[in-house]
Amino acid sequence: MLPGYMKAVEKAGGLPIMLPLTEDEEELSEAYSLCTGILFTGGHDVSPDVYGEKAKSTCGKPCKSRDFMESFILDRCLVDDKPFLGICRGLQFINAYLGGSLYQDLPTEYNCRVEHHMSPPYNRPAHKVQVLEGTRLAKIMGSGIHEVNSYHHQAIKALSPKVEKMAESEDGLVEAIAVKNHRFAIGVQWHPEFSYENNEESMNLIKAFIKECI
Repeated sequence: MLPGYMKAVEKAGGLPIMLPLTEDEEELSEAYSLCTGILFTGGHDVSPDVYGEKAKSTCGKPCKSRDFMESFILDRCLVDDKPFLGICRGLQFINAYLGGSLYQDLPTEYNCRVEHHMSPPYNRPAHKVQVLEGTRLAKIMGSGIHEVNSYHHQAIKALSPKVEKMAESEDGLVEAIAVKNHRFAIGVQWHPEFSYENNEESMNLIKAFIKECI
């Protein structure tokens, strides 16, 4: 777990707890019950098994335990209407688990016209996104054009029917989603945990999530 996720939650007024990586449902239930909100972070590639495809040679190595763990927790969040935020892999997993699909590898599957896999430092803009008017994200950071950082090689391909698109990149990739009929269920493709200290919009997103949790 990179420290930025934990520090951003603390900075926004929350108390971060890192859950155990396990497939033990009793342990997961107990850990889940301690939390008033869930942050689905970046990390491993989502296994294509989640969205009913076979892994290509360009797909990174998935983590079976993590996919199981996050499936279990996401189900509970949806039933309990518990707030959750997905970042990078988090957005991808939410979409895939709810019936969407992913590009397993952007460089070989999509005509990228902007930088989606930037080099350090990660707290600077890599490309622009268009935040759609009338969305929850527009209320948090404003509709229109925003600059974001970007570090991913997978992305949403087919949008789940259970989510709505809230932002897209200059080259047409989905950059933010919200789960329909849920009080706070947002996913973003960029990395506010890298930029919250020098970017007010990143901090506002984390604060909006924490506000719902407390």
